[in-house]
Amino acid sequence: QVQLVESGGGLVQAGGSLRLSCAASGRIVSINVMGWYRQAPGKERELVATITGGGITNYVDSVKGRFTISKDNTKNTVYLQMNSLKPEDTAVYYCNADVLTYTIPSYTRTQRSYWGQGTQVTVSS
Repeated sequence: QVQLVESGGGLVQAGGSLRLSCAASGRIVSINVMGWYRQAPGKERELVATITGGGITNYVDSVKGRFTISKDNTKNTVYLQMNSLKPEDTAVYYCNADVLTYTIPSYTRTQRSYWGQGTQVTVSS
């Protein structure tokens, strides 16, 4: 079992900044990719940014130059620094991790994707 715990959401005015954190814990052998997704009311969940184990990053065009994804491998934690926030960034932000984990009691390794519970980001105009 692997758990992802997010923090850092909130209400901010347009032009402001927020930093999201997501810590992974549990039966983790390694983490391949971690990322952030968001879902606005009435819309589908969309990719915001991802970072690989080797530090390669990817962003959706709408956040390039404003958001920065980073990670601390020692803490299995990924961050999303969000600057110059816009009202259209308002959404529930979800953390995702592609994890090499293992089962109990056989210790069989398996690759699985996990999601956090989501954190609300609201940007007022």
